[in-house]
Amino acid sequence: MHNTVFAHIPYPHLSRNLDYLIADRINPEVFFSGDALDAVIPEQLAAEAEALAANGLKCTIHAPFMDLNPGSVVRQIRDITLQSFNDVLDAAAILRPEVIVFHPGYDRWRYGDNKDAWLQYSIDSWQAVLERAERIGCIVAVENIFEEEPSTLQALLKAVDSPRFRHCFDVGHWNLFRKVGLEEWFAALGSYIAETHIHDNFGLRDEHAPLGEGNIDFPVFFTLMERYAPQAAWTIEAHSREKLERALHNLQKYASA
Repeated sequence: MHNTVFAHIPYPHLSRNLDYLIADRINPEVFFSGDALDAVIPEQLAAEAEALAANGLKCTIHAPFMDLNPGSVVRQIRDITLQSFNDVLDAAAILRPEVIVFHPGYDRWRYGDNKDAWLQYSIDSWQAVLERAERIGCIVAVENIFEEEPSTLQALLKAVDSPRFRHCFDVGHWNLFRKVGLEEWFAALGSYIAETHIHDNFGLRDEHAPLGEGNIDFPVFFTLMERYAPQAAWTIEAHSREKLERALHNLQKYASA
């Protein structure tokens, strides 16, 4: 496999870790919280983008998600969500990421019988996002969060029907909320996967442990990734440098397969 590997890094940590990323050839997935977006200085972001590009590094972006929902049945929440998404697209116009990962905002406990309303509002929101993503030249990928099975994401991806609108499969989140196996998930959404978030847990809490240190069957996972999404970006979602380095070490047996 020759997939590009990225590593999660919050934007406030990017500048002071640039030398480390460049020296170790680590492509960042830059996470922008709402507060981080508010504090962005475009000239500084442009300098960071130039440093990455000059050293042959690529990047992806993880968009803000706290209290945001592009499919909310409340107009004001949708408006604020799209404002935040437009802010991250402003940053993307500078960084030029390969993929921007967004949370879809659905969970069955909140929506119940209102699933169709969430879907229609979501379609409208994503079409607005995709207009700008097209100009930037990047993929927009929706990540599974609380989804227990793939039907709502599948309906959204089919309805929007754009080659730039794809899926980010988070295997750690799948392990927490799953009611279907990996094979069933990939049969439904595998062909849409443009990126995967790789971290491990025991199905009890979102530990973001290095792969191989929980109970996820990574040999099966990587076999399915190779079958359905061989060109997808691999993003290590570790929340410390020490866990990142353990994860990168553990990844080697799959990256060299």
